[in-house]
Amino acid sequence: MKFLFDSDTWQEIYGSIRKNRIRTIITIIGVLWGIFLLVVLLGAARGMENGFNKLFGNFATNSVFVWTQSTDTPFKGFQEGRRFRLTMNDIEVLKSEYPNEIKLLAPRNQTNNLLVHNFKSGDFRVSGDYPVLDQIQKKQLLYGRFLNENDIISAAKVTVISEDMYIQLFDKGAQPIGEYIKINSINYKVVGVYKRSNTIDFDGDTAYIPFTTYKKVYNTANRVDWMMITANEGTNIEQMEKDILLTLKGLHKVHPEDKRAFGSVNLGKEIGKVTGFLIGMQFLTWFVGIATLIAGVFAIGNILLITVKERTKEIGIRRALGATPKSIRQQIILESVFLTTIAGMLGIIFGSLVLYLIDSAVSNNDDIPLINPTVNIPIIFIAFATLIVLGTLIGLIPAHMATVVKPIEALREE
Repeated sequence: MKFLFDSDTWQEIYGSIRKNRIRTIITIIGVLWGIFLLVVLLGAARGMENGFNKLFGNFATNSVFVWTQSTDTPFKGFQEGRRFRLTMNDIEVLKSEYPNEIKLLAPRNQTNNLLVHNFKSGDFRVSGDYPVLDQIQKKQLLYGRFLNENDIISAAKVTVISEDMYIQLFDKGAQPIGEYIKINSINYKVVGVYKRSNTIDFDGDTAYIPFTTYKKVYNTANRVDWMMITANEGTNIEQMEKDILLTLKGLHKVHPEDKRAFGSVNLGKEIGKVTGFLIGMQFLTWFVGIATLIAGVFAIGNILLITVKERTKEIGIRRALGATPKSIRQQIILESVFLTTIAGMLGIIFGSLVLYLIDSAVSNNDDIPLINPTVNIPIIFIAFATLIVLGTLIGLIPAHMATVVKPIEALREE
């Protein structure tokens, strides 16, 4: 280890770098660009992952949404184009047939209505729901509470409204909880106000009322507009969707191959596509970054080979004066490690600076799915250590070339 602190060794390294200044700078830039690219791409990938996680928010991502449309195939005496509705009987059948697969199931009914409070009004969506909805699509409450089981049992005329609805219907600073608003000319007591989510949201500004209340007021009997189903952990969400649709087709006398009778969205499947994209992007990031790093390290090897060739006579003189092959080898390797270290540190610094600037530019922009683009410190250390190892290994080639030259032949070199 003495050679690390030998001033003569560092003076020779400095002299070699100064003599080939332009070539050295270009080489350092090559390695710098590799680790810079790796840091920025990994940070961007992490930022996109954070953005998608925020987009999904507290929504149960392993969910399937199902509704009815119209048939496209005649079946059991029914003509093509038949329309039908989901029912509460369907809900009970699905719960009993798939107890291990289904974790949460929320039947829903929705319509648009005029909401009125004092002299203010607005046209909004009204949704009849069960409390289980809050577990599938979590609401951030500003005031009060969400619907509960007592509301369902008593078919209470209560409602939970959005923050925008509260702003439009109430005076600024007014206390909404306990106040009454009219929906379809019927008074409902406001029991909660929720904040409109910036994440994935299928409802927008909606006034939630108990499902049983909706049933009585709008005379829907056992009809259900659509349902939200969340699977248990470990369930194959795509297979569950197929099984549920096949069961519902049997219940409503729909041809098993009918593609139009039911509409569905498999959120788990769609999120799987996003996850696959993110994994592919991370793989590509590592591939591009490491390939660029290796190219830069090879560039260092090339410049050292040229340097050794140019210093053949000098090496011969040093050998003739008693320098050992080990000392010459150590100097060449140390020069390689020194260049890769400087380039690596600069690349990490510049990459971190770019990520900071990107974060500052997009942190207040909800339209760009890039949040906190950072790279884990252990990954930085691993990349830096890999760079040093590669720099050492690549330095072995010119170091070996320098030591195999015989002193007498080196002295004859012109």
